[in-house]
Amino acid sequence: MDITELYHRPCDKTTREAIIGGLLLKYPFLTRETIGESLCARPLDLLSVGNRRSSVLFAAAFHGMEWITSLIMLKFLDTLCSAVKGSSMLYGIFPSALLNRRGFAVIPCVNPDGVEIQIHGSTAAGEYRTLVDKACSGDTVHWQANARGVDINHNFDADWETLHELEKASGICSPSPTRWGGQYPESEPESRAVASLCRAGRFSHALAFHSQGEEIYYGYGGYNNRQLFRQASALARVSGYTLSEPEGLASGGGFKDWFCQTLESPGFTIEVGKGKNPLPVTDLDSIYAKLEEMLVLAFLL
Repeated sequence: MDITELYHRPCDKTTREAIIGGLLLKYPFLTRETIGESLCARPLDLLSVGNRRSSVLFAAAFHGMEWITSLIMLKFLDTLCSAVKGSSMLYGIFPSALLNRRGFAVIPCVNPDGVEIQIHGSTAAGEYRTLVDKACSGDTVHWQANARGVDINHNFDADWETLHELEKASGICSPSPTRWGGQYPESEPESRAVASLCRAGRFSHALAFHSQGEEIYYGYGGYNNRQLFRQASALARVSGYTLSEPEGLASGGGFKDWFCQTLESPGFTIEVGKGKNPLPVTDLDSIYAKLEEMLVLAFLL
């Protein structure tokens, strides 16, 4: 089957594996490694091209309902690799030349268990099925967390204690479909694997992809300077997205927050598309068309 057909299917493990397998066949210079496993032993893939000592990191599908971000990442990787293979230009640059100096790496799915649960139901949680059913009262359609009911994007060590108090004040005190940050920062293998990868120091900057809202968040806490604002403004200008500042339960504990605060490096969150999660796969082409130039620019920053 042509890979292009797979971009128009819900991005569960089977679809994701088929796309990745097709990309590896098309582009021998593309590498794949496993940086860890989810609670249910699903692999956390890292796909990379170019200079592996200094790269830009894109990470997607932190939340179960937001699997469309995985398709966007894989489609962009396909576009980038195609330009490399053909020594062709992409928005005025030759990626084949640039990648010798700066690599590109993507984690297509940070939360593979959450995605499987959202698409296929609680049976996809394996030994955690009872926990999932209890936490969501059978409504897995709106599942965002991992198989243990921990929101991966609340599980990073960026003012985690403050966020945890806000969760409790909102009545979120135990495994939940969304917004419970777990027992302690990096309690989950998914967040721990991503943080460990980033601590190795090979990434100049990072972008986390979520849905929805057509918004861009940048910086965090004390790491928020004029240069970062200019970079975020450039991303907003070419995409038509809006620069925003998250508040309340949407601030702290996230990957972008941790990346900026702990590593003191540029980090951005991109909320793709508009509508109600999970965004329909029929929206993919229009979302991607609006984002492609911004993704190239994000690589160049």
